[in-house]
Amino acid sequence: MKMGRKELRYAFPKTVPVMVGYLFLGAAYGILMQVNGFGLGWTAASSALIYAGSLQYLEVTLLAAMVHPLYAFFMGLMLNARHLFYGLSMLGKMKEIRHGKPYLIFGLTDETFSVLCSEETPGDLDRNAVYLWITFLDHLYWFAGSMAGCLLGSAVEFDSRGLDFALTALFVVIFTDQWKSRKDHRPALTGVAASALCVMAFGADLFLVPAMALILAVLTLGYRKEAQEKKEEQAYE
Repeated sequence: MKMGRKELRYAFPKTVPVMVGYLFLGAAYGILMQVNGFGLGWTAASSALIYAGSLQYLEVTLLAAMVHPLYAFFMGLMLNARHLFYGLSMLGKMKEIRHGKPYLIFGLTDETFSVLCSEETPGDLDRNAVYLWITFLDHLYWFAGSMAGCLLGSAVEFDSRGLDFALTALFVVIFTDQWKSRKDHRPALTGVAASALCVMAFGADLFLVPAMALILAVLTLGYRKEAQEKKEEQAYE
């Protein structure tokens, strides 16, 4: 398979909104890494090999606090558990993909998922190549933004207070977009309720892992219940 120019010209405009967000969010991440003592090498390795925006923002805190690797692993697992549902919803679209599937799985961020989920590739283009270009371009934007931010943080001294709020802002934007685009608000309300309950039970410093586990359990049970109800309806018909 060749990732041709036609597929690149088609894919690039679809990634422009992601580019705008990733360049700024990546730059904020790069600056935070630099001011916390983690230079260009750490930032490059993280953006190339981890490539998970919210987790990378959390990574700054985990590295600075020298959190135990096992706890960091479970934090990352729970924080990105939502990608299990992304992957399940993309099974139909990915079924005919023959090349680069491991990279497509690795690069399925929130924003890339939102682009690929609604993507209907014209018949004269290679859909496999279009998916790869979209995923690669989004990855490139994040990497370039984080590199630029790290270089800026090393060249210019400024007050970085408030930059870590970019993570909160990212979650607010994603939450708002999902709330507006979906009629079923039960997953969002489940997340809010579970988080509030775990904050009260475990405190603000320890609530994240149990909250994510609770959200995953509730949504999984809900999914199974809906699947069973549909199966019973089909059997009745």
